[in-house]
Amino acid sequence: MKKLELLGATALAMMMAAPAFAQSAPQADDETSGGIDEIVVTAQRQSQSLQDVPIAVSAFSGEQLEKQQIENASDLQLTLPNVTFTKGNFTESSFTIRGVGDLCVGNSCDSATGIHVNGTPLIGTRLFETEYFDLERIEVLRGPQGTLFGRNATSGVVNFITAKPDLTGFKASGEAEYGNFNAYKFKGMVNAALGDTLGVRVAGFYQKRDGYTKNLFDNSRIDGRDMYAVRGSVRWQPSDTTTVDLMGYYFREKDDRARIQKQVCQRDPTGVLGCLPNRREFGATNNNSTFVGTLSSREFFASQGLPTGFALGSLYGPDTNAGFVNPADVRTVNTDFTPEYFTDEQQYQARLEQELGSMKLQVTGLYQKTRVDSRQDYNLNVASRAPFAAGLGALEAAGAGLLGAGLQTYLRPVSTALIPNGAAGTLCVSETEPSGVGSFGGLKRCSTTTAEFDRSNAKNRAWSGEAILSSKLDGPFNFLLGGIYVDSKTTDGDYYVNAFGIDYISGILGSFTSLGGGLPPSFLGTPYFRNNALNTTLKSYGLFGEAYYEFSDKLKLTAGLRYNSDKKSSVARSTLASFLVPYGLTSAFASPFVGSFDADPGRAGNQLTQDRTVKFSELTGRAVLDYKISEDSLIYASYSRGYKSGGINPPLQPIFAVPESFTPEFIDSFEIGTKNTFADGKFRFNLTAFYYKYKQLQLSRIVARTSVNDNVNADIYGLEAEAIIAPSRNMLVNMGFSYLNTKVTQDKFLGNPRDPSGGRADAVIIKDITNGSNCAVGSNSGSVAGVNGFVNQVNTWINTINAPGNPLTTAATRLQPGAGLQPTAAFPSDAGVTATGAYSICGVLSSLAGPVGAAFGGVTVENAGIPVNIKGNKLPQAPNYKFSVGVQYTAEFDNGMSLVPRMDLTYTGDSYGNIFNGRVNKISGYSQINGQIQLNGVDDKWFARAFIQNVTNNNAVTGLYVTDQSSGLFTNIFTLEPRRYGIAAGFKF
Repeated sequence: MKKLELLGATALAMMMAAPAFAQSAPQADDETSGGIDEIVVTAQRQSQSLQDVPIAVSAFSGEQLEKQQIENASDLQLTLPNVTFTKGNFTESSFTIRGVGDLCVGNSCDSATGIHVNGTPLIGTRLFETEYFDLERIEVLRGPQGTLFGRNATSGVVNFITAKPDLTGFKASGEAEYGNFNAYKFKGMVNAALGDTLGVRVAGFYQKRDGYTKNLFDNSRIDGRDMYAVRGSVRWQPSDTTTVDLMGYYFREKDDRARIQKQVCQRDPTGVLGCLPNRREFGATNNNSTFVGTLSSREFFASQGLPTGFALGSLYGPDTNAGFVNPADVRTVNTDFTPEYFTDEQQYQARLEQELGSMKLQVTGLYQKTRVDSRQDYNLNVASRAPFAAGLGALEAAGAGLLGAGLQTYLRPVSTALIPNGAAGTLCVSETEPSGVGSFGGLKRCSTTTAEFDRSNAKNRAWSGEAILSSKLDGPFNFLLGGIYVDSKTTDGDYYVNAFGIDYISGILGSFTSLGGGLPPSFLGTPYFRNNALNTTLKSYGLFGEAYYEFSDKLKLTAGLRYNSDKKSSVARSTLASFLVPYGLTSAFASPFVGSFDADPGRAGNQLTQDRTVKFSELTGRAVLDYKISEDSLIYASYSRGYKSGGINPPLQPIFAVPESFTPEFIDSFEIGTKNTFADGKFRFNLTAFYYKYKQLQLSRIVARTSVNDNVNADIYGLEAEAIIAPSRNMLVNMGFSYLNTKVTQDKFLGNPRDPSGGRADAVIIKDITNGSNCAVGSNSGSVAGVNGFVNQVNTWINTINAPGNPLTTAATRLQPGAGLQPTAAFPSDAGVTATGAYSICGVLSSLAGPVGAAFGGVTVENAGIPVNIKGNKLPQAPNYKFSVGVQYTAEFDNGMSLVPRMDLTYTGDSYGNIFNGRVNKISGYSQINGQIQLNGVDDKWFARAFIQNVTNNNAVTGLYVTDQSSGLFTNIFTLEPRRYGIAAGFKF
């Protein structure tokens, strides 16, 4: 099927290929003449024909959005050159323009692509999840923006222009749609003129459908939709020079939307990596590699002097995923946790436009409030509880007093909380709740399986005020001056990972720690991983302006400057079994032992939160020289300086050496372009070439279960061609093509989480049994035997701590004999790893690397893996090329009705899912074909339509995300939506 799609795509590409700007159906005075309707945009803060704007901008009218079946962000990106869109982890998504996207992950990250409504920037908007309705148009500006739009955006701006009230009279429209997956959708609009100066407009939609994904666990369907939105608008024009617009918008979704389409893994039988780094396949993570697998193992218990009978298994035995079969279909899963998804958004906007003679003043205020809360099976599987049987039996016996009254006092609260019906009964897991007491405070959910799930949630409120003064002088000089202030606050920006195994570890280790110290019976809080951003604030203001000088009717110079100031503050902490919490408390942080927890090692003393404030300011600008060769042809050259402020990295647990903050990113953009209309308006052709010099591009990677951000320099260059052909009033063809080349240009050394060995054979990858992370031991002399000998010697000492001459007898007094750690072992031949692997303790290896490593030729322990140079690598989510073509024909009947068939094809080339590239991270090129046929009534008063999207049912991957080492390095993938088809009918008057 893929070859067939590619052949079809290639054939269509020969015509040209990918629409970027789109127009209404051609209109002309007779049947033989043709012409392309003009579309008016406000890309330069004034109404202009798209062809007169010396910026790479694409625009879609409301009519064209319907004709090209562009219903959401995923559809929108398909028809834009050098633009991609994909969902991401943590309820996020990335709209990437020219290889520049939201590669930064975190509450303090700015968006590379500015999302605006009626020209005003939005913060944390959920517009990428909703359906489009009642829009006047969508404008997509490619390239850095700052001198015209509210906040700096390094990749570009997507501006949603809502339909405004029409003061000429009463109007209404409605539409109903039904399709496969039992999908139905309703759209409607009512417009009323209340006199000559006042009008109101109300529009909305409702959509509900069954899930795209089948769940084998209960034979249900998940990843459905149940959402609606409503928008109300008021326009008041008390005079010809004054316009007041008010807009209110509400969107709500509550359903079983899946944040993760599928997990893939080349299973590692050794458990050291969990998933191997050679390829993506439908395997299951080796659970012995995870935080739960390591800390609940007999080997870890023995190393800490704990009774191994309470362990949940062995690192060298079968893991809980050993018998699990991951369905080899991206639309089929087997999960014991049904996704839960809730989000809503409110927007309130007011705008005054006042003509002041040769000046125009525009003042806009916007208030925005969003919430999102999502839970999903963390591992997308149903794990076996068989390996837990012996440990749970021991816990049941201890809780019943069969192992002594002393143990019963400390372990009965654990058995009561986690296995209330005994070892063979239900298993209880802490809820994703903020108190930190979870199951041990009665806040739990119980089932017959070992449930594991995560939660991503946040609340945000933001408001902004903007004023713009622009001139309309008669002479060659004009100008625009503006200022904006933005105030945003995110609370409860949390990410949780909950699992029965984490509760078990928290209870057992807390009990034995408190027992050994003569302290009250306690568990370790929090009994789940919680990256807790209590408060993240942004206060930003910008002053911007442009000057325009026309040397002649043909030649114009534009020069703009912007000053931006950003202040960001963060209060955050990360907890996971971090400190003792006596039973009976309602908040873990009320524990008398919380003083042992330090959320901010960067400051003296123990802090309960990491408090950080950073400030950034920058002067940027742009210059454009454009020349009108004729009324139908324009050429331009531009330079612009883009800027995106830095931010704050969240606290890590365990602590690794990563920067507490990351710096701003800058982009020097050079662009040349031409816009042309030929053949009496029947042919339109635009061409753009660009070169970006990127400094300190912000990139995210997972370290210690948390996304942290680095900076790197890169170069980007590319080409974009767009065309529309209307040979007659009945025929319309839109085409385009884009090419993109990206690469890292500086020496940047980072540890690759997938392969901590850095590709070296003289290295040993270590799974740390105390926290589930990986480190790597590399030889200083290139000796394979030496580095393996060093690790094996240290493991022998860990296993026999009291042997004569063992340096650990005094160096690590908590370690006990009998850990049972085995020597280094080779990975499978198809693993893509030439190093060996072993379970051990990174801290012990590091402490002995100097005094002992010399005897083995010298060794170095790298906690984040042996660094590899990413210079020359491609940037993520940057396809090498895209093309598409759309063909539309209007058959007109004598009775005034018309029939309009349309086909659209898009092909997106190869890219990579993260900065380390390699075939395991490669996203292969993919195509999508859409088609529809619409019957229009007389004067377009009604219509009936049949449609099909993704004709070939392509399940291509659009993005991927590699999880943490303590989770087993599985890969979450995000895909195209499946084939959809249905019918629709509507009216308007």
